[in-house]
Amino acid sequence: MNYGFLIDNRKCIGCHACSTACKQENEVPLGVNRTWVKYVEKGVFPDTRRYFQVTRCNHCANPPCVHICPTGAMFQRQDGIVEFDNTVCIGCKACLQACPYDAIYIDPETHTAAKCHFCAHRTEIGLEPACVIVCPEHAILAGDLDDPQSEIARAIATQQVRVRKPEQGTRPKLFYIDAEEASITPMLARQDAGMLWASWPQNGRNGHDDWRGPIQIGEGRMAGAMVNAAAAPRETYNVPHRIPWHWPVPAYLVTKAIGAGAFMVGAGGAALGMLPGVPLFTSIAAFIALLFIGITTLLLIADLDQPKRFWYMLKRPQWRSWLTRGAFILIAYSALLGLYFLGHAAEQLGLVPGASGLANALVVPTFVLAVLAAVYTAFLFAQAEGRDLWQSPLLAPHLFVQAVMAGAAALIIAGAFAPLDAPVRSTLAAIFGVGVLANGLMTMFGEFGAPHASVVASAAAHMIKRGKYAKDYWMAILVGGALPLLIALVLPTSPLAMAIAALAALFGLYRYEYAFVMAPQEVPNN
Repeated sequence: MNYGFLIDNRKCIGCHACSTACKQENEVPLGVNRTWVKYVEKGVFPDTRRYFQVTRCNHCANPPCVHICPTGAMFQRQDGIVEFDNTVCIGCKACLQACPYDAIYIDPETHTAAKCHFCAHRTEIGLEPACVIVCPEHAILAGDLDDPQSEIARAIATQQVRVRKPEQGTRPKLFYIDAEEASITPMLARQDAGMLWASWPQNGRNGHDDWRGPIQIGEGRMAGAMVNAAAAPRETYNVPHRIPWHWPVPAYLVTKAIGAGAFMVGAGGAALGMLPGVPLFTSIAAFIALLFIGITTLLLIADLDQPKRFWYMLKRPQWRSWLTRGAFILIAYSALLGLYFLGHAAEQLGLVPGASGLANALVVPTFVLAVLAAVYTAFLFAQAEGRDLWQSPLLAPHLFVQAVMAGAAALIIAGAFAPLDAPVRSTLAAIFGVGVLANGLMTMFGEFGAPHASVVASAAAHMIKRGKYAKDYWMAILVGGALPLLIALVLPTSPLAMAIAALAALFGLYRYEYAFVMAPQEVPNN
């Protein structure tokens, strides 16, 4: 068995019977949808045409939502249906980021992920999904794609069909006959604030206002929609999809960079002989790292829609997910970091003579885990197939550079209150300056200087450099990059000046991460 859907756009009349039946059958709350109908209009009034597209989960043969789910709450059945178990969902929203079709939502009542599940409760007893039986035009087919005698298999074999976003490699099993290009490709149709019968909330289709309504009735929307279609194809009916990740995620990237980088720069620099083995670069550096890894963990838990279930990642880990792998990396890093801190603190307090020697034996494995803690998010973002900008091959080395910069910044701030020789301050300033310079070069000429692999990634990059998030981007470059670098070159031994430079760099890093996390989520996937 290999279940799939086929939508015959030649027959669809846009009646919404399928979406209504889906809501009733599966008790879908208001404000979210498992199936919906998108309208796109083309032409010059009065010669216009309205195209309909039924949109839902594609039940991909290679489902990225399954791979990224840390607990296996999203899973693929033997019959090809991509199903979910809301009893083990932690509400991390990673599956929403992984889906290139915006087909998954967070249920406002259960606070867990949900989506079309092929009406599995009906399919298992030989019935068709509710949307199929209610369609008055028989425009929706569902069945076994591997059975050559099934109606859907015969239709696909004899008709020209296409899928959405085949370039993502998900191998979707939602096929369309006579798909309109401007409808099936999100970026081709204009998507402004005006819909046919309503307006989006104040902040737009993916705004931060109450995205569930109430519906705002707009005057003249229907005539206006047809007239404006003259300029370009225009989306005139769709459903909004809220942005899953907000400020805690960029904040987590900054705190994790500090937590990993403080040990890498402090203990790593001391082990290599670049920095002296004084408490600032041993026990204090380890304490700073532990503190910020702890803050990182709290941010990760607070961002869950089911925070009390955070331990499910440890109870039933799904090892393909980099959320799961990252959690275990942070745990292992924290454990060795704690032992390293205790060893140096015990000797410095005179409690256990020679303990620092034992602690120093942990430097290499702890350093390796610090690097992994710094860069694993790049692989998590790579699993987020719905956000093309995050697929950059430069992201892992960029996160490493950011960790060096952030770790050095944290030690500079702490070092402002410690007695350090001028040469030591100069060395620390040099490490910080190199990190700031490398971060700026990778940002301007790497992440945002080279051409992007897709239109979606380019749209997000344009939004960051010249659009909605341009202020954040240029604050990161100027306040978080140029200013700290100038101070590090001119006043490397001044504790106050370097502390200001360090704070500016961390501020700029957060502004950059905020733009980097938010902008790709605003590019439409449907």
